[in-house]
Amino acid sequence: MPAKSRRWLTLALAALLLLQTGVPQAQQRRPRRSSTSTKTKAQLERERRNTLRRIQETSRILEQTQRQKQASVGQLNALKEKLVVQQGVIRNIESELKYIESDVVQTASQVQQTKQSLEQLKAEYSQLIYTASKTANSYNRIMFLFAAESFNQFMLRLQYIRQYSEVRKAQAAQITQTQQQLSQQLTGLTQKQKQKSSLLTTQISESRNLLTLKTQQDQVVTKLSQQEESLRQELAARQQAVQRLDNLIAVRVREEIARAARAAARAAAAKAARAAAAANARANTPSRPSTESASRTAASNAAAEDAAASEATRVDRVTLTPETAVLSSSFSDNRGRLLWPVGRGFISQHFGRHPHPVLKHVVVENRGVDIQTGAGESVRAVFDGRVLTVASIAGMNNIVMIQHGEYFTVYAKLRTVNVTEGQQVKMRQSIGTVYTNSEGTSELQFQVWRNSSNLNPENWLGRK
Repeated sequence: MPAKSRRWLTLALAALLLLQTGVPQAQQRRPRRSSTSTKTKAQLERERRNTLRRIQETSRILEQTQRQKQASVGQLNALKEKLVVQQGVIRNIESELKYIESDVVQTASQVQQTKQSLEQLKAEYSQLIYTASKTANSYNRIMFLFAAESFNQFMLRLQYIRQYSEVRKAQAAQITQTQQQLSQQLTGLTQKQKQKSSLLTTQISESRNLLTLKTQQDQVVTKLSQQEESLRQELAARQQAVQRLDNLIAVRVREEIARAARAAARAAAAKAARAAAAANARANTPSRPSTESASRTAASNAAAEDAAASEATRVDRVTLTPETAVLSSSFSDNRGRLLWPVGRGFISQHFGRHPHPVLKHVVVENRGVDIQTGAGESVRAVFDGRVLTVASIAGMNNIVMIQHGEYFTVYAKLRTVNVTEGQQVKMRQSIGTVYTNSEGTSELQFQVWRNSSNLNPENWLGRK
């Protein structure tokens, strides 16, 4: 093969190689970021905002209880809640630090890969410049073209020169783009390192706050331990108030069960009377019943009502009408999603049996949940229903009981009440305001019942 042909083939192969490997290699090295990491960080950010909101709420409630010089259980509960939230803040910071550290490592790796890609692009570009320098002037290009042995070879050489020029431009543009990408990555790495440093400082500060809260909690526990006698008297008074509330709820539920049964019996008796009258009319009997027939019908209705009243003393659930059945079913379907009865606050005492926060070997039983909140906080209905009872009990202040079909919600420790018995209420409607005791603690007692069965409200309330 002639020397010119070998030279042309060599240059053509070099151009083709550059066309295949020059631009795509750098493009293939572009890092791709996962959307999972971004999504998780967004969740962490939402948790951080929610935690900060809870800290603000708890701080206001704690400040309210600290206005009184004497330590109180309400103050202790607020400190415990703030400790829990503070620990959540630190956990959130630790999670954010893990993601930032991962990002720093990933970005540093990307910077290294981009630097290597940039060096390779520069080397390839240098080779192109060196090759192009051999035919830098127009005379060499013309000689290269006219040295072709055929017209087809001439056209191929012309195409090669054009492609070679395009490859040089593409390589130069790719080098510029890669340099910009490297600059952005370095800037991002610097920002992440600053963010990491800031988070570490915040973590140290929040850890100190946690230690301060633990110290305050220990001090309050010590003071309360010195008031054991008054705490036992307070507990005894609370237990009596709880018993009075339980008795009131039991009586009102039984009365509602009996009332609903009588109403159902009257409806059934009226339906039976209408059916009997229709049957008599079809049998061509006089359209106006005789006195004796009317007396028998009235006696039958009265007997049915008496039987229903007697039966109501033995049943343990509310007889539902079609309307109340729909309401009851809707209430049941919202299990775990019910509105909180107050707009802000935290559960200071949970449902069921648990140790007293200060007194040793003393177990406290709670029929509902105590929600500690701010002074004058509005109390609202958690679901549509009918006000069954408005009452006042020593130790529980004002009570509102709302019926939702066969379900009942109870709101105790109210300062004011702005609903009346028999009134229909809507979800979110204000029913009163929470009571604040002499120790500065504002606390709502909230209960959920299904007929005569006491339920755990925490299983019914949604997230705040």
